[in-house]
Amino acid sequence: MEFIIEYGMFLAKAITIVVSIGLVAGLIASTGQKTKKSGNKGNIKVTRINDHIDELRDALRTSVLGKDELKSIEKVEKKEAKEFEKKKKKRKLEMNDIEEGSNDADASLKKFFVLNFEGNVAADAVCSLREEITAVLSLATPRDEVIVRLESPGGMVHAYGLASSQLLRIKNQKIPLTICVDKVAASGGYMMACLADKLVAAPFSIIGSIGVLVQLPNFHRVLKKYDVDYEMISAGEYKRTLSHFGEITTKGKDKVQEDVENIHRIFKDWVKTYRPSIEIDSIATGETWVGTQAKDRYMVDEIKTSDECIIEACEESEVFEVEFEIKKTIQDKLGSLLEATGERLLNRWFSKSNSDIYQ
Repeated sequence: MEFIIEYGMFLAKAITIVVSIGLVAGLIASTGQKTKKSGNKGNIKVTRINDHIDELRDALRTSVLGKDELKSIEKVEKKEAKEFEKKKKKRKLEMNDIEEGSNDADASLKKFFVLNFEGNVAADAVCSLREEITAVLSLATPRDEVIVRLESPGGMVHAYGLASSQLLRIKNQKIPLTICVDKVAASGGYMMACLADKLVAAPFSIIGSIGVLVQLPNFHRVLKKYDVDYEMISAGEYKRTLSHFGEITTKGKDKVQEDVENIHRIFKDWVKTYRPSIEIDSIATGETWVGTQAKDRYMVDEIKTSDECIIEACEESEVFEVEFEIKKTIQDKLGSLLEATGERLLNRWFSKSNSDIYQ
């Protein structure tokens, strides 16, 4: 009898846990549906980078310098600020003389807009990039400049084709485009990067991989071994060439090879169009190079980090970072939390493994 009571208590607890999980999952799903129906995709966030740099500098000064030194620096900066304001007014008057009827008080002041693109295989970041570019183009003029901090190992051709087309919108408006690569711009990433009017790369960034790759596992022989039939009905001679379960044929492989070579040729033409100084046949081998090697091959224009570019821009102009923050559902937030937790655990394991090796 005691066993039955204990078992009943255990069963009740188990049912309670299952029901609770079900209620939470239902609430999350309901909230997600409401968010989708609202149609609110996200919001534009604008940060004045000049202010951020000033805050960093002021925090360090306060901790390191004495009161007398701080006062001396403040006097110099106030003087420089007055001179800068005079210069601004003079430039406004000069521009108004050139552009009759101009009522824009900041018409002659160059602005920099900083965008970030961190690519994955599917180039998902294009969803934010297109919104950010739309916002910037509503305000920017050919006197301004766009800086894109780009990081991508490449991915699907059509996805990076779309991402590249978004950058073309900036060029079509005659707005100078600088692209900075601190870590990697390979394959589809370089397809985007080569559009820059000025392409800047860090010394050890990875550049290149101008090539095309198709790979997929095939289980046809496994199915055949266990007498499993696989039927595929299609119309059109080349509707399906290679698949995961169908038999690989010479004709199918030849067709895929032809398609890959066509895409590679288009990729090469694209790069050559926007970077005509490149010896395209010597670099379109699928190889990658570090930034300094890439510069020797005219694949980039300058060796420098994005931080250097932005700080230099802040010295003479106003610099704004523009980010489109996509509104996340509760499911997305939970997924991101689980992904971040898994990544942290993996990094800890990897660090521990390395430390064991090098001890």
